[in-house]
Amino acid sequence: MIVITAPTGNVGRRLLSLLLEADSGEKLRVVVRDPARLPEAVRDRVEVVTGSHGDAETVDRAFAGADAVFWLVPPDGSVPPEQAYRGFTRPAARAFAAHGVGHVVGVSALGRGTPLAGKAGLVTASLAVDDLIAGSGVAYRALSCPSFYENLLEEAESLRERGVFTDTVAADRKAPLVAVADIAAAAARLLLDRSWSGTGSVPVLGPEDLAPGDLAAIMTEQLGRPVRYQRESLDDLRSTMLGYGLDATFVEGMVEMKRAKDEGLDAGAERSPRAGTGFAQWCSDVLKPLVTMEAVDAR
Repeated sequence: MIVITAPTGNVGRRLLSLLLEADSGEKLRVVVRDPARLPEAVRDRVEVVTGSHGDAETVDRAFAGADAVFWLVPPDGSVPPEQAYRGFTRPAARAFAAHGVGHVVGVSALGRGTPLAGKAGLVTASLAVDDLIAGSGVAYRALSCPSFYENLLEEAESLRERGVFTDTVAADRKAPLVAVADIAAAAARLLLDRSWSGTGSVPVLGPEDLAPGDLAAIMTEQLGRPVRYQRESLDDLRSTMLGYGLDATFVEGMVEMKRAKDEGLDAGAERSPRAGTGFAQWCSDVLKPLVTMEAVDAR
């Protein structure tokens, strides 16, 4: 039995699809707040536990009889980072031990072992989740990820209207990036072949490090329109996020993470021989159709 948390999210829904396609004979169980968000065809093929996977009673039901779990902490900017990450995960860590779950695969971040790891805000909080899960006695693999290509989907309107995308890092700061489909694929491999033991991390990266200036050049080519990068200050980022009504300490965690990334938090990560999706390919397959669709809808 494999349990998938956050099965309607960017990573979870792709993972669930891969596990269903694999037709491995493994029973699948999902934990979801609203089962209606699952496609009907999926609901017919999995066991559904309704509730939040941050809730002790829910994970107690969900992990009973489970051999493996995919763990993902959903973003929650309404509470401090400690509560959003470790606080959310504590009931699950207890349930892993109580039910003798053998293997857990989680989505985490790069940076462990670097001088910046302890002062990287939300990344620091994410790495603390890894320690909490590893301490539960399960075999654990943290999928150590950089920033996602998919973050750019939030900029689709700006790319269409103004040909601009923003971030807070220097235009020439090269760093790895990753497609969520590659994270899902890495999780599926580990969940289906549980011959591994102990605890450790698995970096999941795209094939090359890219700076915002590189991203702009690739998007210009793939989208067929000029694209430029506009750097946002950390102060502006803080003001914008506070304006959304987010928890002030969570916002500081985001600011600290962005500062650490600009200082090289993600640099130097070792790539596995299995190359991930290239940014140009992702732009062609994912970003361009969305921007083009929006352009058509706007007419």
